[in-house]
Amino acid sequence: MNDTSKKEVPAPRPATTVLLLRPSRAGDAASPLEVFMVVRHHQIDAFSGALVFPGGKLEDADGDPRLRSRCGGAEKCSAEELKFRVAGVREAFEECGVLLARRRGQRAVVAASELKGIEERWRAKLHKDEATIVDLAEAEDLEIATDLMTPFAHWITPTFAPRRFDTWFFLAEAPEDQVALHDGSESVDSVWITPQQAIEEANAGKRTLVHATFKNLELLAEGRTVPGAISQASERKIVTVQPWVETRDGKRFLHIPEGAGYRNLFRELPPQAAVPQAGR
Repeated sequence: MNDTSKKEVPAPRPATTVLLLRPSRAGDAASPLEVFMVVRHHQIDAFSGALVFPGGKLEDADGDPRLRSRCGGAEKCSAEELKFRVAGVREAFEECGVLLARRRGQRAVVAASELKGIEERWRAKLHKDEATIVDLAEAEDLEIATDLMTPFAHWITPTFAPRRFDTWFFLAEAPEDQVALHDGSESVDSVWITPQQAIEEANAGKRTLVHATFKNLELLAEGRTVPGAISQASERKIVTVQPWVETRDGKRFLHIPEGAGYRNLFRELPPQAAVPQAGR
């Protein structure tokens, strides 16, 4: 008789997460970096109530071939990587109102004064799936600033989790004159915070962080400044992280692989605790 008792492992859904960075003192690139984070709505299934980086699942239009000619630095990216970058730009716009895009032929991203009209015309439509990133780019004649997205990490949710994601993390410096703010639906609060402060508040029980967020905050903290973090990420080899659990002497430990740049590769799980997800 065939054993049908084993649960089928759900395939991970492609997703992108964006770590929007800024210097803690405006205009001072040498000041400690801050990262934009949001608190997930309690009615959202994934990471309810947790402090996370903005992001979400990929949409079919993120990989539309028509976008290649409208993406900065596309010649340096595979089609696979480019769609994750496009998704990051789209999610940052939908979730926080930050648009990493520029007018064709210009180097600077759209200014806040121009962004206001674009946001009024498109943000709600994108959020409600009434329009796609292709529609936005073509109608406004924009180049998507995918060249400003620096790969930072790649995590895949463990096989034992009921909801799984294949998530690329990207760093991007937030435009100085654009205001990042939570959307009020998927996220209910937002904060610019130093990585170390977020870690300390989680350790003190003031914040909830999923495992991947905690580890990536630790890694981000090592960069210290916005240029430092982007430089470190540019030089680091991205190694895929898929956590697993090991039991030793009656205790359970959550492990991540070596070589991805993280310290403290395992931590003990509390007895009978739900295994943390590897998400945003």
